[in-house]
Amino acid sequence: MNPQQKRNFIIIWFANLLVAGTATMIMPFLSLYIETMGDFTESYVQKWAGLIFGATFVSAFLMSPIWGRVADKYGYKPILIINGFGLSISIFFMGYVQNVEQFFLLRLFMGIVTGFIPTSLAFISRQTPKEIAGKTLGTLQMGSVTGTLFGPVIGGLLADEFGFQYTFVITAASIATAALLVIFGVNELQRVKKKNAIVYSRMDVLKGIIHHRLLFNVMMITTLIQIGNFSIQPLLSLYVSDLTTSEQVAFLAGLTFSAAGIGNLLFARFWGRLGDQIGYEKVLTILLAIAVIFIIPQAFVTSLWQLIGLRLLFGIAVGGLIPTTTALIRREAPIDIQGEVMGYNTSFRFLGNIIGPLFGGIVSGFIGISSVFYVTGTLFFIAFIILKWTRKLPRQHLEDIL
Repeated sequence: MNPQQKRNFIIIWFANLLVAGTATMIMPFLSLYIETMGDFTESYVQKWAGLIFGATFVSAFLMSPIWGRVADKYGYKPILIINGFGLSISIFFMGYVQNVEQFFLLRLFMGIVTGFIPTSLAFISRQTPKEIAGKTLGTLQMGSVTGTLFGPVIGGLLADEFGFQYTFVITAASIATAALLVIFGVNELQRVKKKNAIVYSRMDVLKGIIHHRLLFNVMMITTLIQIGNFSIQPLLSLYVSDLTTSEQVAFLAGLTFSAAGIGNLLFARFWGRLGDQIGYEKVLTILLAIAVIFIIPQAFVTSLWQLIGLRLLFGIAVGGLIPTTTALIRREAPIDIQGEVMGYNTSFRFLGNIIGPLFGGIVSGFIGISSVFYVTGTLFFIAFIILKWTRKLPRQHLEDIL
């Protein structure tokens, strides 16, 4: 990396820390905030909490490839600025909503501009030499994971101390700061497009991805990973309450949730570097196998410390999945459509985020919370088999397919 690329990386790292940390600050009190809008039944609050939580992912799923295509044409910096200020404005107005419908619409709008972190991954990926892409993206992920770990804790403390409205205002100001860091600190190195460069339509790119076995299967695996991650998250506090007699269930649930994040934080860079050395497909196969080994035993735990230990070990495996898949896609996608291809990968991630909580709720409703771990383990095993099968097939080149 040259000095400008290093400077870009450091600024984007801190911007991701701010965005991930502050965007997750509002998560702990989502249901409590809805309760302040009227005299509602518990089932009404739970229903709207689910809809409002999921709304962001629905619009983000639809918008990610569009932002990627725009970034390929005009550069990543403008998209980062639009997304940063868009997030800031939507969260600011959430502090002043009068009813759940307004809150829902703002969360939908937030999804349209929620691509800051995926766009930053694509931006850093494009300007990073291929041979160190995994290590660099793994290090970058540490910024967003650190923010995600501490954001909910800080958000809960701020809400208790200053109230919900001020927490939204503080969150909006922090994300606006991240956008200002990008404006004044990041200098995007513009690529000179070849005069005879081929311009592919959105349909061409989508067809190319579908016919490229490795790319399409890795995106499918991305969805399965996110379904696996998100299927247990809404149920974790209930599972923790079954394992402990303590009255501090919310704190212990947060601790259990954070355990996976700590494992993620500690090993993301290591897995990325290993992928650079031995190949991303190999590392991805290893990570999926480790995930299966550590997720299924979570169904058999008899005490909370066992669950926390297994969540930590599971987090070690999950920590390498996103940087490894991103580096793999960066290697396979032609430079002129890299943003759009990564946008489709982000859409597949958001699809998993949408399906996961619904899937987990349905499974736990029929056969209990512990069974969600079996089913999730099965999803990771299916992903492992898909990748193992794909690796045996002849290699394809996306440019040839296009």
